[in-house]
Amino acid sequence: MIRLLIADDEDLLRSALASLLALEDDLTVVAEASTSTDAVRLAHAHRPDIAVLDLEMPPADGLRAAEEIRAELPTQIVLVTRHARPAVLRRALAAGVRAFVPKTTAAARLAEIIRDVAAGRRYVDPDIAAAALTEDDCPLTERELQVLDAARTGASVNEIAARVHLAPGTVRNYLSAAMTKLGAPTRHAAAHHAWQQGWI
Repeated sequence: MIRLLIADDEDLLRSALASLLALEDDLTVVAEASTSTDAVRLAHAHRPDIAVLDLEMPPADGLRAAEEIRAELPTQIVLVTRHARPAVLRRALAAGVRAFVPKTTAAARLAEIIRDVAAGRRYVDPDIAAAALTEDDCPLTERELQVLDAARTGASVNEIAARVHLAPGTVRNYLSAAMTKLGAPTRHAAAHHAWQQGWI
């Protein structure tokens, strides 16, 4: 029996997916989570064989939860997403995620992918893999990405400065440069764009 943790912030989707997967003879859902924080907590509590995580899950995201789970548990990760950005795929694979699938995947197909992962195989959606081969490079510097990552939480310039160990004026300069490069009207929009692209 393959023991599963299902994590998605959309209650209806999570419940439906858990119910459909539980119909499979060799799958059992041992826990459900609606946040990335709960996903990590429940993974430690239940030690599932596989965690099926939504990428766009608050307060961090499914990839951050995957990294935290994989750091301490043998649980394998299947990442599910609506917005499959190639850079996110690369980060996911580097974090040890075993499967990367779009939310349009049928439950029966997802069950097959889960079995493949349980058997030690990897699965990446072909369209996502193809996009990863043709993706444009990130135009932002490492420092610009660092301040945008800190800005994602809605932190003030002073809070960002403290977090990344830079002067507030320097943080403003990096944020301004990133906004200009991305054509974003606000630092929050720039941070969101960089996250969607998988750069942070």
